[in-house]
Amino acid sequence: MRAFILRLPPLAAAALAFGLGLVYAVVFMEQESDVAVISLVAFAAVAAFAAGRIGLIRRASLAAGTHPGAVAAMGGCMALALIAVFAEDHFPLLMLATVMLYATAALGLNVQFGYTGVVNFAGAAFFGIGAYTSAELIGKSVLPPVLVLPLGGLIAAVIGLVLVFPVVRTRGHYAAVVTIAFSVLFKTFLEVNDTLGGPQGQSVGPVTLPGWSFADGPVVFGVETSFYLNYALAALLVLGLAFVMVRRLERSWIGLALDAVRLDETASACYGIPIRRAKILAFVAGNLIIGVAGALYGSMLGYVAPTSFTFSDSLILVAIVLLGGMGSPWGTILAAAIVVILPEKLQAIQEYRFLLFSVVVMAILLFRPEGLLPRAVRRYLPVPQNEEAA
Repeated sequence: MRAFILRLPPLAAAALAFGLGLVYAVVFMEQESDVAVISLVAFAAVAAFAAGRIGLIRRASLAAGTHPGAVAAMGGCMALALIAVFAEDHFPLLMLATVMLYATAALGLNVQFGYTGVVNFAGAAFFGIGAYTSAELIGKSVLPPVLVLPLGGLIAAVIGLVLVFPVVRTRGHYAAVVTIAFSVLFKTFLEVNDTLGGPQGQSVGPVTLPGWSFADGPVVFGVETSFYLNYALAALLVLGLAFVMVRRLERSWIGLALDAVRLDETASACYGIPIRRAKILAFVAGNLIIGVAGALYGSMLGYVAPTSFTFSDSLILVAIVLLGGMGSPWGTILAAAIVVILPEKLQAIQEYRFLLFSVVVMAILLFRPEGLLPRAVRRYLPVPQNEEAA
C-alpha cells in the first residue's frame, strides 16, 4: 500500500484523501448513539496514524504546496457534496454552517495569532459585534440585508482599530490582559444596554436577496430542502473568500513581514519593517473576517444574546487555532469541525465541553505543539521536480 501511495501524483493523493474524508463525514454525521460516535472517533485516530505511515498525508500536503488552487477547489467540492447529502435535514446543515462560520472566525484569529503573534482573547466579542450588527440593521434599516454582512465586518474592524492601540503598546501577557478586559467589557455593555436588548438579547431577521429569503427552504428538482441550506451555502462562500484572502496574504510580501514581526520584533525593526503598522494591519484584517462571520451567524440563529459571546467562547476560538496549528488554514478548518461537532454528537459531555477543550489544548501544547496540521515551511521558490516526485 505504501508503494502504491508513493507512486500516486500529489493531486491524486489529495483527491483520495478528500474522498475518504467525505465518506467518513457522511457516516459520522448520521450517527446518533454515543458508542458509535466514540468508535468512529477512535477509528479516525487510527486511520490518521495509518495515513501518515503510508505517506498519504505527506503526498496530500505536497499537493497543497504545489497546487494550492486545485486542492482548495477539491475542499470546496467536498463541502458542497456534504451539504447536498444533508440538504433536507435541519440539524446537520446547521452544524455544517456553524463549523464553516467558526472556521472563518478562526482564520481571522489566525492572521493575528499565527502570522503576526498579536494576542487576541476577545475573538467572541468581535464575533458578537458582527452578530449584533445584523440584529440592528436587518429589517430595521433601508440597507439590503446582504450588505449587512460586510458592514458587520467593517464595524468590527473599526472597533478593533480603537482597541489595537493599547494592544500594540504592550507585549505578551499584558496584551492578553487588554483583550480579556475588552471581552468582559463587551458582555457587560450588552447586558446593561436596553437598546440592544439587554440581558435577554434580541431577534435577528433573515438575510434576503431580491426574490429570495433565507428563511424559506429552496425547492431543488421538486424536492423541498431545509432553509438552513441557504445559510450553509452562504457560510461556504464566506469561508472560501476568507480562505483565499488569508492564503494570499500569507504568500505575499506583507505576509513575510508579518512572519518576521512574529519571530523577532527587534530584528524586524532593524531591517526597516514597521512593527506597529504590521500589527495594526493584522489586528484589523483579522477582526474584519471575524465580524463578517458573526454577522451571518447572528442571522442564521435568528437570535442573539450576551451569553453567546462570552470570554469562554473566545477561548473556544483560541482552542481551534491551537488545535489546528498556528498559521495553518487547513488545520483551522479541521479543528473547527472537531470542536463544534464532537460535543454536539456526544451529548453526555455537553456540560463538560469547556473542560474537554482545556484538556485538549493542554495535550496539544505538551505532545504536539505544532497542531494537527502544522503550517508548512514558507516557500518562495518552485519545488524541484525530484522532490515533487518523491
